[in-house]
Amino acid sequence: MFLVAAIALFIAMVLVLIRLYAGPTLYDRVLASNSFGTHTVLFIGVLGFLNGRPDFLDIALLYALINFVGTIAILKFFRYRAIGDMHQRNGAQK
Repeated sequence: MFLVAAIALFIAMVLVLIRLYAGPTLYDRVLASNSFGTHTVLFIGVLGFLNGRPDFLDIALLYALINFVGTIAILKFFRYRAIGDMHQRNGAQK
């Protein structure tokens, strides 16, 4: 049963990659990359279960955190054209 889930996740990841390259707007591509990261987390979890390695869940959790922070950073960059603190860029003092 979990082998079927792993195959379905792999097919879904391929479809998301197609959407990533064919996305008409930037936000479609960011959404596709976030979805690919989520599918990767699920895929790591299923593979860990199939191999009998529960420590894969720790790796999947860490990857999910990196995926979330990376998506927020990308969206912030495309909105403000900067990653750092905006007060430092404008010369404002605290």
